[in-house]
Order: sequence, then structure tokens, then C-alpha cells
Amino acid sequence: MLGDCHIHMILDGVYYRAAIDHQKERPDEALIRNRLADYAARGITFLRDGGDAWGVGLRASQLAGEYGITYRTPVFNICRRGHYGCFLGRSFETLQEYRALVDEVAERGGHFIKIMVSGLMDFSQFGVLTDTACSYELCRDLISAAHDRGFAVMAHANGSEAVSNALRAGVDSVEHGAYLDRETLCQLAESGAVWVPTLVTIANLRGLGRFPDAVLEPLKALQQQNVAEAAAMGAKIALGTDAGAYAVYHGTAVQQEYDLLREALGERTDEILRAGEGEIRARF
Repeated sequence: MLGDCHIHMILDGVYYRAAIDHQKERPDEALIRNRLADYAARGITFLRDGGDAWGVGLRASQLAGEYGITYRTPVFNICRRGHYGCFLGRSFETLQEYRALVDEVAERGGHFIKIMVSGLMDFSQFGVLTDTACSYELCRDLISAAHDRGFAVMAHANGSEAVSNALRAGVDSVEHGAYLDRETLCQLAESGAVWVPTLVTIANLRGLGRFPDAVLEPLKALQQQNVAEAAAMGAKIALGTDAGAYAVYHGTAVQQEYDLLREALGERTDEILRAGEGEIRARF
């Protein structure tokens, strides 16, 4: 069974604020154990967390071995102050502050660095993102500082500008990657970075009435088309669900994501995804 290369143990797929509030004081070990046991029962033995500011993913990484699961965490994500991602992680304003956060990840036993270099998809408007892209120069400085400390870098990135800047700067994996143009797909393939496209975060919103299906359907189709094109170019692709995001539930989302990727990748799905996961296991 393939692993899940992008989850959020702190979140529950229902309402992020309530899920965070539930574990703000301390990680709910019983809840974490239940989720780990469910993953193990499904044959999932590899998980990569997106981080949180309250130590939930870190505690999960400490418990996961009891369930036969290899668990990787950045401890917390790192974002530009005043930009997307601060609700879940830690923020910086200067490169000195960023380096101090990287040092903290190392001190607390984190496995890699996660940076936020764009906003989310605006699911109510096709082609629109919720925040500006991180510049190439800043991406370069952030990724170089992490690499200098021996860490691989996972980047939350949507839109060609943000993804291209992160790829030029040497990022190790790109998460989500919505609205990529052909030039950026070529760049992705040439870079050797692994793309985790999280299709289920779009597909599972359909029919719920929260966002218009007239936006979600073409967005899903575009993301699957780009996955197919990237794979044809030789890009590395791995399965990750963003489990814990709205309507994306721990455990069950893995099969849903696999099915969506298979629609795009066809008969080579297992070969491509196992290779991509192998790259993530080796780097992260």
C-alpha cells in the first residue's frame, strides 16, 4: 500500500478551528493513536505531516513506530509574517528569524523544513489564489538556509510564479501546485523535485454546496491534465491527500486520491507513485 505524503494530524476534515482548539493545550494522544492505528489497519506505513504549532504532528512521529509507521514531520510550517499559513505554523519577518526557526526544528527533532510560498486556491473563483507568491530571491535564501542545516524542503506552492520560483531555488517537493503552465511543468520535470498534487482537496468539495461545482470541476480537470502532462515529461509525482483539510478525512482519503491519480496516470500509476514516494522517503 502506498503511503500518504501530505497529512495534517492536528486537523479533522470538518472545521480547522475546532480541531486546533481541541489540541492547543496538549496533543490528544488517544486521538493520535486511533488515527495511527487506522492508518496501520489500512496497510499505510509511511506518513509525512505538514506540521503545526502545538506539537501534534511531532507527538505522532514519536508514537508512529509502535504502529509500524514511518512518520516524518517538519514540527511546524514556516511562513512569511502576515501571509498564508500563520494560522497553523510559525512566521518570520527577517532571514535571521527564519534561521532561528530552522534551528528550533533541528533542536526539537524535526525531519525537514516546510515553507509556505503562496496562498490557497480560491475555490469560488477559477484561476484565483488567495495570496501573493514568494519571490525567487526569498525562496533561494530560505531553501539554501534549510539545505545548509541538512534539511530537505517541502513547499506549499500554488500558481506558476510561486512554483517556478521554488523550483529555481532548489526545493525538494512541491505541494498542491495548482494552475501550472506548461513551462513550469517542464521546469518541474527537469528539476527532480517531487510533486504532491493533492487532487482530493478539490474533488471532495464537489456537491457539498460550499463552493460552486462550476469552479471545482474545471479545476479538478486542469489539475489532472497537468499531472498527466508532468508524468509524460518525466516528473516525479507522489500521493498525498492533505488529510485534515476540509472534507479530506484521515485514512479514507488515500484511496480517493489514488483513484483520482489513476484517472490521470493510467496503467503506469503504481510505478510512478512508488517512485515518487521512494524519492520522498529518501530525501525527507
